[in-house]
Amino acid sequence: MILKGVEAARYCAKPDPARAGLLIFGADAMRVALKRQEAIAALVGPEGEAEMRLTRMSGADLRKDGSLLLDAIKAVGFFPGPRVAFVEEATDGLADTVAVALKEWKPGDAGIVVTAGNLTGKSALKTLFDKHPNAVSIGLYDDPPSREEIEDALKKAGLRDIDREAMNDLNTLARALDPGDFRQTLEKIALYKHGDPSPLTPADVAAMAPATIEAEVDDLIDAVAEARSAAIGPLFRRLEGQGVLPVTICIGALRHFRILHAAATDPAGPGVGIQKARVNFKQKDAMGRQAGQWGTRALEQAVAVLLETDLTLRSASKAPGMALMERALIRIAMTRR
Repeated sequence: MILKGVEAARYCAKPDPARAGLLIFGADAMRVALKRQEAIAALVGPEGEAEMRLTRMSGADLRKDGSLLLDAIKAVGFFPGPRVAFVEEATDGLADTVAVALKEWKPGDAGIVVTAGNLTGKSALKTLFDKHPNAVSIGLYDDPPSREEIEDALKKAGLRDIDREAMNDLNTLARALDPGDFRQTLEKIALYKHGDPSPLTPADVAAMAPATIEAEVDDLIDAVAEARSAAIGPLFRRLEGQGVLPVTICIGALRHFRILHAAATDPAGPGVGIQKARVNFKQKDAMGRQAGQWGTRALEQAVAVLLETDLTLRSASKAPGMALMERALIRIAMTRR
């Protein structure tokens, strides 16, 4: 059985112990490891590994001795409770060995959890789990985590009272960071808010965000908003060297210019509008000045350009993403002049 998206996330959080096997695969090793860790913890409980109810083996070990997996699922543990036989870094060459274990599996045996790298659609290992009536196949791709996944991660980190704008900022971070870095950031935020009953705000998120996302992308967006078009190219090269995605830059720029537009159209003036937006205190003065310098029509044009660019980046277009994003920002910067 194949699970995707929200269903896959829910299954990893609460896998069915009555199923014989679970395959988790994907190009991002960290994302695969986190989901595997979550699924195994849900199956064997917090003391499962300490009570030796988890048997680990690598794909290399299993290639040397094909009986290891079958022995592990049939073994009787010293401690009572569910057991898991975990195979790490499996490949298609182990499909027949895993197929034998799945065929011999009976209720009460250890559940089989297998992880693998990026598998093709014709992969023998993937096909085995896809078509098996009592196994689950989950592919993890480069799509950013869904809102439900982010909310689950926030709850696990102890964060429940979250400002709406702060949630939007966390969504941006989730798109910009790899899963391991995002989880560490959430834990850092939870520690920062420990004992503080007030809602999580955008300023809190900005204070705890990794410097590469907070500083480097903000520097680029500030250069655009201040019409310093000559600075855009060098900043782009630096971000490109760090592996920052064009969609990350687009999301940040879109949020920035939407805030400027809301501030510029505020009846009480741009300064008051920026205060209402509750942006990072480090940016308030600069953004208040920018909102006053841009006209409403120019800001609307900037938002329109960014929306069009965002749609192109997410489409099937073969245009180079970074070049497309750079051209859009230079175009916006030139608009203010």
